[in-house]
Amino acid sequence: MSLDVSPALLAQAERGEVDEAEFVDCVRTSLPYAWQMISSLVLQLKVDGGEFADNQTPPPDEHARGQLLRALASDAIRGALQRHFGVRLAFQNCHRVAVFPQDPGVDERLARFTSIRGQLLNQSPELRDC
Repeated sequence: MSLDVSPALLAQAERGEVDEAEFVDCVRTSLPYAWQMISSLVLQLKVDGGEFADNQTPPPDEHARGQLLRALASDAIRGALQRHFGVRLAFQNCHRVAVFPQDPGVDERLARFTSIRGQLLNQSPELRDC
């Protein structure tokens, strides 16, 4: 299961109305490694500036890797995180998470990061099993 959904949040979903802030809090508590990774990159981007901030360190274990995969493979979770933090998220190789500002001025850099070429250049033998 991806998220630890409270009965109250599930009841909201069953009624058809879900408070996004409550959903984001559910993601925060259910996927703490992914949340910490993304929030630290958002802070790094704000402090350091630049076109993007990214993580290149593999997760400490498969549980943490699974959290990143669940957070970034779900359109709903990914979209909620992007709206919450005010960034665009990009993902490569099971652990390379990047945050880009909403600024259209970095669109070209985001396109390079998410391109086929960018994916191929980010390969190494160590990442084959990630």
